[in-house]
Amino acid sequence: MTPILSGKQVIKLLEDLGFLKVGQRGSHVKMRTILHQKRKTVIVPLHKELAPGTLASILKQAGLTINELLKP
Repeated sequence: MTPILSGKQVIKLLEDLGFLKVGQRGSHVKMRTILHQKRKTVIVPLHKELAPGTLASILKQAGLTINELLKP
């Protein structure tokens, strides 16, 4: 089951994994990193709750699994 996370929580988790905020347009934050020798760009909406499909899309863009994102 996919956890319910806010946009701010996802941004914090991505920052912990090495992603950096590189821009923002309205309520959407652009984050970027180099992961496995490939540049990854992710757009995260600043919603109170991200829909499961939105979170799945963010994970796909980032090349991560939910377990990798939530890893302590």
